[in-house]
Amino acid sequence: MSWMFLRDLLSGVNKYSTGVGRVWLAVVFIFRLLVYMVAAEHVWKDEQEEFECNIRQPGCENVCFDYFFPISQVRLWALQLIMVSTPSLLVVLHVAYCEDREKGYRKKLYASPGAMDGGLWYTYVISLIVKTGFEIGFLVLFYKLYDGFSIPYLMKCDLKPCPNTVDCFISKPTEKTIFIFFLVITSCLCIVLNFIELSFLVLKCFTKCCLQKYSKKLKSSGCECHNLRYVECGETGAPLLL
Repeated sequence: MSWMFLRDLLSGVNKYSTGVGRVWLAVVFIFRLLVYMVAAEHVWKDEQEEFECNIRQPGCENVCFDYFFPISQVRLWALQLIMVSTPSLLVVLHVAYCEDREKGYRKKLYASPGAMDGGLWYTYVISLIVKTGFEIGFLVLFYKLYDGFSIPYLMKCDLKPCPNTVDCFISKPTEKTIFIFFLVITSCLCIVLNFIELSFLVLKCFTKCCLQKYSKKLKSSGCECHNLRYVECGETGAPLLL
């Protein structure tokens, strides 16, 4: 599978991200995408062929494998990587839309299309919320589908066409368990980074709004004081009785 598009997408989002967002991109690219491409695909490469049961009944191994692994773990991991990275495309599309509008109107409509302000702020926050939701959702799905995050070496199966309860063995269970826990840890780290970045953006926006209101209040107070002094002194500078 080619991951060049996802790599280019993450690289394009990098210049519009905050400092915490760049850390998130580094974690996804180095500790998740590269690990998947270099190692994980090879560990799960022949998982069905290496799944063995202590019986030669035709169809028994296939039925048991499908029951224990309704979705391939490595493919679910790949789907998770795609889903948590795709919301970042919203940021790139938003900036591209702003730039196209400026080209269409042939004038400057925005102070900076890539500045973290206005509509881009809302788009970025929405992408963070969606990414966090996907991360949590896939962790819960992974846990429910495989009854935990560890891979047992032995599973007992009594489904038809198996004539009785048979023992089925999974290849490389320890190695797969290590990769699964690595996946879970990096996913939790990305969730924490998303929460930190979301809190930072909300706090920054709240502080900016408070400062703007305070500056407007000071300006209005200054104008009132100036008008009051003008009325008291009059045009000649003499005090007036109101």
